[in-house]
Formats: sequence, structure tokens, C-alpha cells
Amino acid sequence: MAAPQISEIDLQKKELRRQMAERRNAASRDMEAALLHRLHNVIEAQSASVIAAVWPLPGEIDLRPLCFQLLKAGRRIGFPETPPKGHPLLFREWKESVPMCEGRFGTSYPDGPEVIPDLVLVPFLAFDRTGYRLGYGGGYYDRTLAKLKIPAIGYGFSIQEMEALPAGPYDIPLSVIVTEKETIKTGFHNSKG
Repeated sequence: MAAPQISEIDLQKKELRRQMAERRNAASRDMEAALLHRLHNVIEAQSASVIAAVWPLPGEIDLRPLCFQLLKAGRRIGFPETPPKGHPLLFREWKESVPMCEGRFGTSYPDGPEVIPDLVLVPFLAFDRTGYRLGYGGGYYDRTLAKLKIPAIGYGFSIQEMEALPAGPYDIPLSVIVTEKETIKTGFHNSKG
């Protein structure tokens, strides 16, 4: 049996993931603080009551300080539980006192009830101004956004911007991207109505 063929887009994305992880890891604490401040302001302008965030992996932007602020403001927070490949993410409610469980691919998720978010914060390794993002390659966020059809805000550093990203047929662009320097509205809408 022949090995599956790897497409040119997949090869380009693999190399970009390596390069962009290095860029992201070079960001300063000041850049992260500025990003969290801007992201908080963008979220505050939304009416969402359940916000999906992520528990950080090593090298990722740490949203936990933002999540504490949102909890204090009366918002509910969900962190993803990664299901088997080919399925959208599940979100479990997070509160300070809830223990964390070990998930797939080194992730952590709360031992809380399942929640359905009405806003998703989407991490990335790279982005372009048309709203396309480069994730880790599992397609989880694309499947999740296709299923939920709710607003999604991508977040990352300005140094992660690319002129254009290779996009496949299942890649869903983001309508808003927040960096430490600016809020970019792409013109794409992935929410209902």
C-alpha cells in the first residue's frame, strides 16, 4: 500500500509552522500584556456570555489573566477538550476551583460541565489580513467554527503576520484578529444571521 501523498500546501504549512513558532516564542512579556489588554477591550464590546479560550501550552500566549478578568465581570469561560481527530472541539466550563484534566496533544481542560460558547478566541501560529490563520494542523478550530457558526476572534502577535497564507478548502477565515498593536477586521463573517 502506497503512503498517502502530502500536498504542496501541507508542506508549505509544515515549514511555516516551524518558523512562526520561533517568532511567537521570541515575543516579550510586554507584547503579551499589550495583547491581553487589547483583547479584553474587544471582548468587552461583545455581548457574549460564554467565551471559549485556551489553557496555554508551553510557548503559547497565556490567556488565564484575561480569563480571570472575564470571570470577575460575570462572563463564563470554556476551555477546549480535544476529541479524536476529525471532530470539533468540546468546551468545558472553567472556574478557579475546577481541577484540570490531561488532554490530547499535551493540552489541559477543566473537569467541568460542557458549555456551548457564543464567542471563540482562536490561537494561531500565523495570520494574514484576509483572516486566514495557520494553526497546528489538526483542523479542530475550522471544524468547530463550521459547526457553531459563532463569532471568532483570532489573537497573536504582529510579528506573526504574513503577506498571505496557503489556504485549503476547509480553512475558515476569521472576522477579527487582535494583536498587541491593532484590531484587524477582515470583512469575513462566520456567525449566524
